[in-house]
Amino acid sequence: MSGIFEGERAVVIGAGVAGASAARVLAAEGAAVSITEDRPGLATALELRRAGFEVLEGHAPEHLQGATVVVASPGVRPDASVLTWARDLGVPIWGELELGARLARVPYLAVTGTNGKTTTTTMLTACLRASGLDALACGNIGDPFPAAAREEHDVLIVEASSFQLEMQEAFHPRVSVLLNLAPDHLDWHRSFEAYWRAKAKIFASQGAGDVHVGNRDDPEASALSSRAGCEIRWFTRGEPGEDEAGVAGDHVIAGWSGAELWAAPGGSAPLAIDAAACAAMAHAFGVSDRAIAEGLAGFVPGPHRGQVVIEVDGVRFVDDSKATNPHAAMAAADGRDGVVLIAGGDAKGIDLSPLATLAPRLHGVVALGAAREQVRALFEGSVPVSLVGSIEEAVRAAFALAAPGGTVLLAPACASWDMFRDYAERGDRFTAASRALAKEGART
Repeated sequence: MSGIFEGERAVVIGAGVAGASAARVLAAEGAAVSITEDRPGLATALELRRAGFEVLEGHAPEHLQGATVVVASPGVRPDASVLTWARDLGVPIWGELELGARLARVPYLAVTGTNGKTTTTTMLTACLRASGLDALACGNIGDPFPAAAREEHDVLIVEASSFQLEMQEAFHPRVSVLLNLAPDHLDWHRSFEAYWRAKAKIFASQGAGDVHVGNRDDPEASALSSRAGCEIRWFTRGEPGEDEAGVAGDHVIAGWSGAELWAAPGGSAPLAIDAAACAAMAHAFGVSDRAIAEGLAGFVPGPHRGQVVIEVDGVRFVDDSKATNPHAAMAAADGRDGVVLIAGGDAKGIDLSPLATLAPRLHGVVALGAAREQVRALFEGSVPVSLVGSIEEAVRAAFALAAPGGTVLLAPACASWDMFRDYAERGDRFTAASRALAKEGART
């Protein structure tokens, strides 16, 4: 059976998870596909070869000869040489979202922002399912968007990173949201302006009949959301207006009905604001208050997103390893008392100085990783600071600084790649080290 890419000759740049999925989707839709990859021995590349795909080593101009379309994996920078060669040849370049948008047969909603994307996407999926829809989360979470677009579902919820948004034109969500906006991934985007432009593509193709949801309280994000060329609705930490969702205490409130939709567990401020964004999106898509409330009630936060993993001698140990930029770390500390902050890692080219505003609320700081000297410089002289060489040392040092009733908070404000496989390994080792303290049974 022929597909919509019958007769195309596609070159996929990158054989990682997203690239491998794109290659399979293109082949299933009739395209002749080759893949280029400069990481020898990559497991997904070996799998593609075993499946009969042509996987070329490295990226070279001759690999693009005869190509009618190039599909770039999300990790490929827009100014990469291989994409410059494609432009010089006049070959169209698609990103993962562009490919998915050309395949999608059902409506889709899209979630982006510096922080909270996965949480909001998961919440929204639960609300849509509670309304009786066959809803699937995809994109930067779960299945890649192009693969999900070929499946039979009622609606898709696409978590979209700035990398994925960078190279697309046809991506057209029915409802979109920009949760927040703060500098991140500047080592990849090179500037906050370029990062800003990538995020703006979440609503670039939206128009009449579509809705964009913005964060009324975030100056950078609200300024960007105000540029959307479709209906704009808002969520807020305060009292919501009509067709808005807001937060009163730890409760999410529907401005359109006055209903209390959800109480955030433990009074978590970051969860409450993400839930307000979710509620505003779900309402814009026509979901009832009952289904929104039911979906939120069953929500369980993903790992490494603010869980209390143990309490030792009255000190709570909180794993927010997913807080990989200053904006997220500051949100993680919001509403917590007597915090000893564990921070540092790969700063990704980001200015960490906003963290210094936390100093009056901190009981101490433990700095580790590649950015530990930057972290120490921010806090030295204002709060006690310890420098350590491992996450296990960090846990012990933080415990020594903590007071009963306080919190040891792993919210690194940095990526994990300098010391760990990923943020999950970092969080798991923090949890194991914290629980080891409990087994020892006493403060030393």
